Amino acid sequence: MSLLIPGLRRAAPKLASSQFVCRQCLRQQPRAAPSRILQSLQRRHASTESQARFARYFTSTAVPTATATADAASQAAKSAFPETSSKSVAYWLIGSAASVFGIVVFGGLTRLTESGLSITEWKPVTGSLPPLTQADWESEFDKYRASPEFRLLNSHMDLEEFKKIYYMEWTHRLWGRLIGLSFVLPTAYFIARRRVTPRVAAHLVGISALIGFQGFIGWWMVKSGLKDDLFAPGSHPRVSQYRLAAHLATAFVCYSWMLLVGLRILRAKRLLADPASAAKLVAALKNPAIAPFRRSVSALTALVFTTVLSGALVAGLDAGLIYNEFPKMGLGLAPPKSELWDKFYCRKEDGSDLWWRNMLENPSLVQLDHRILATTTFCAILALFAYSRTGRVAAALPKSAKKGTMGIVHLVSLQVALGISTLIYMVPISLAAAHQAGSLALLTGVLVLGHRLRVPKSTLTLVQKRLASVAKPR
Repeated sequence: MSLLIPGLRRAAPKLASSQFVCRQCLRQQPRAAPSRILQSLQRRHASTESQARFARYFTSTAVPTATATADAASQAAKSAFPETSSKSVAYWLIGSAASVFGIVVFGGLTRLTESGLSITEWKPVTGSLPPLTQADWESEFDKYRASPEFRLLNSHMDLEEFKKIYYMEWTHRLWGRLIGLSFVLPTAYFIARRRVTPRVAAHLVGISALIGFQGFIGWWMVKSGLKDDLFAPGSHPRVSQYRLAAHLATAFVCYSWMLLVGLRILRAKRLLADPASAAKLVAALKNPAIAPFRRSVSALTALVFTTVLSGALVAGLDAGLIYNEFPKMGLGLAPPKSELWDKFYCRKEDGSDLWWRNMLENPSLVQLDHRILATTTFCAILALFAYSRTGRVAAALPKSAKKGTMGIVHLVSLQVALGISTLIYMVPISLAAAHQAGSLALLTGVLVLGHRLRVPKSTLTLVQKRLASVAKPR
């Protein structure tokens, strides 16, 4: 113990007094205020720390803010529509138009083989599959037996013969479904991925809606041939010629719409690739001498389309099976007046609907109208060709337009030959289908010619921008 005392004496001054006081007494004692020097040091340290925090905050957020702005700009650029549509869209549109061309011809074959009324129901989804079992085939055949066409025309038909006409109509409907799916789904993709301009996107949505409407018109047409009250008692069961014309007209509009939008995209790409040549072409098309020719082509397009509609009326009424001679109809160039304006087709007692009922429902007058329209179309195209080779028009017309004019002369000559042959040989299936295909080919030629005579304002604006950017000094 005596040895520890000297060590405790030396350590005692170094120990704080608080170590020798109990904790309760320490809690009760008031704390001494820190000195002024200590307070100033604490304030200086706090201000330095706050400045450091402030600097760290703005230093760490300044760079991410700039990065976020750049990312937002890139996202906005990706979400914006381009100035020109992709070439792949143009090729897809032209391919879709070719598919519509094919289904138009196949639809004519379906009508010519009298297969269109073999399916008596409209099932847009479940109808995609044909009958798979014998019981399914018997059920479909029983439904067809209840139709006027079977009772009046095909009462001798057995199941195997029914399968042939059934597959024709089923293929036609399936082809229509495939056209719809192969157009609507890519439309959604191209718009979502911003591969098209806003104008082209609107066109694609409009065509998609028209395809859906065409499916409805197709069933509306078929339905007219399944009811006895829509045609004269005891007559040949057929679909309404009005609905047939509407169905064909919608198909032609759909085809033309696809074709023109696709051609415009390709032409815009070609003009923007060579702005100098594009400027020369635009200047040539602005020549006042071409304006009458351009209006003539527009009028010719309307004339060809009207002739096509009159041909649909001829097909719907089977008017091609009478007066199978050309150019005469019986003893003269036209049937007797009493036959052309027959009161049999009137539905009003006062006869106020005499003229238009005969023009649309009298087979003799409907065929005469189609002959007149077809002859007028042929003469108009020959006159347009002569006009394109004379005077100021010949000097101002671009070479591509001259080739287009020559092309429609060839097409209309072939179409006239097919039409006369179809009439003389009493509407054989092969010639009649070729005649229908020829009408769409002729319309294609006239549309392409009109397309070559115009440059859309949107394309012209892009060409001017491209020329300005090339001419701007660097």
